[in-house]
Amino acid sequence: MDWVALPVSLVAALLVVPAGVRALTEAGMVRRNYAGRRLAFPLGAVLVAASLVALAPLAPLDDRADLDLLDPELRRWFAYVVGVAFLGLLDDAVGRGERPDTARGWRGHAREVLAGRLSTGAVKAVGTLALAAYATSGLGRESLDYLVDLALLLLATNFANLLDLRPGRAEKALALVGIGLCLGYWTLRPLELLGLFLGPVLVGAYFTLRERAMLGDSGSNMIGALIGIWMVTTLSDPGRLIALAALLALTIYGEFRSISAAIERLPLLRQLDSLGRVG
Repeated sequence: MDWVALPVSLVAALLVVPAGVRALTEAGMVRRNYAGRRLAFPLGAVLVAASLVALAPLAPLDDRADLDLLDPELRRWFAYVVGVAFLGLLDDAVGRGERPDTARGWRGHAREVLAGRLSTGAVKAVGTLALAAYATSGLGRESLDYLVDLALLLLATNFANLLDLRPGRAEKALALVGIGLCLGYWTLRPLELLGLFLGPVLVGAYFTLRERAMLGDSGSNMIGALIGIWMVTTLSDPGRLIALAALLALTIYGEFRSISAAIERLPLLRQLDSLGRVG
């Protein structure tokens, strides 16, 4: 019954996310998006909260009633998803914000550290590394496989950050990866493993696509973590190497070039990027 987590999280999200967006707006927790509109921010914190609300009935029933409502492997990955979302929230709260002069990208954060200034992005990078190392420990991987898993988690989490410059873009990447893995390996395990977090992301996409809320680093980190975990737990060894090479290439490209500009140049990607967007 591992599949139960997804519908339960969806119901919890339908209750929590709209109220959370209203609460953020009423509290003045808003930020300007790429078009200059002021949106509720950070939605990622609300998405994590909705997942925890869904966990409240599932966890005790899974343990006390022995109903197998949660995938046993979720314990391993739960800390990573929630942990990187918290690190993103730290960046949302005291990081770049609306100040154009603060660091962006790995190079920018490295310059901040070398200059003796606190970079929340650097803290986030180190914290994400620690969480990824913890999550992948004990899997019985050989040294190279362990490093591949570690790098996949780190790069996937960072890549969702690079994508999250337009409404719904990170969520669409998550959907494409999920569909590809489920069809390619003819399995629903990715949905069963992380269903607890998928309901809130689906409901949250309604608000991001309609430019009523912004994910923030907390939300994009959460989505990137889901992508990385799916790759680590579903892909074959050759598939993980291919995915790692692709993520590495995209990460390097994103450090030096605009991913948004590249998407605009390619008609298929441009159409996909604008799909469902209302603003």
